[in-house]
Amino acid sequence: MTMRRLAAIALGAGAARIAYRELTRRQPGGSDTWTRKNHRGEPVTLLEGPALVAGTAGAIALAPGLPPRLRTAAMFAAASAGALGSYDDLAGSGSSRGLRGHFTALAKGEVTTGAVKVLGIGAAGLLAGALVQRRPVDKLLAGVVIAGSANLANLLDLRPGRAIKAGLIAGTPTVLRPGRAGVLAAGSLGAAAALLPEDLGERAMLGDAGANALGAALGVAAAAGSGRAGLLLRAAAIVGLTLASEKVSFTKVIAASPPLNAIDMLGRRPVTTVAE
Repeated sequence: MTMRRLAAIALGAGAARIAYRELTRRQPGGSDTWTRKNHRGEPVTLLEGPALVAGTAGAIALAPGLPPRLRTAAMFAAASAGALGSYDDLAGSGSSRGLRGHFTALAKGEVTTGAVKVLGIGAAGLLAGALVQRRPVDKLLAGVVIAGSANLANLLDLRPGRAIKAGLIAGTPTVLRPGRAGVLAAGSLGAAAALLPEDLGERAMLGDAGANALGAALGVAAAAGSGRAGLLLRAAAIVGLTLASEKVSFTKVIAASPPLNAIDMLGRRPVTTVAE
């Protein structure tokens, strides 16, 4: 692994930890603004999400050797996805879920925060994709990969550490491959890995802000490191998984697969643990 990638990992990790420390110390708007119940019904903070956005953006801004177009695309995609995700985290009612729920509500004239987020991330992904690739078809495919990755990461963020683990697994090959895309992925994964203990310890959660930003940043890296065939394969896989999520519970699929469940439970409290 090159020094540039190692530097990006360190920058992402350091920026994310500093941001998390300062955000949890200051609690902008008060702790109630950021406190939610997790899958156990226990209170956790959403401030892990903004901390990941800050860490990712900081690493991308300062990482050495990135061309301006790629740096701009990654920062824009991560910041936009994080901002829109935070809007949904703080203002969303949760009355509509999934793409079908949001677009069904939209067809009835109800504009949900989730619909605003999905459409906004879609537009941001297309703009970022236009910066990452040169040819019109590749720009479109890159946009699908970026926006789809942001949404897919959020769909996985239903249990402690799951979205970050998925990001680490999906992003590590990009980090290890030659090319500038590896530096982008390294910064994002450094920020995510630095916050993984908070997530696994069920003290904090990514929320839409963190999951969307992580997915978007890794999507930019993946799109930047792919040719036409790679973009097609990635876009098809992401769209397929997204459509499948409307019919199938990822949590049930993971629980039914021993290898996937072992990864999912690594570092987590046992499912049967009851909070005292």
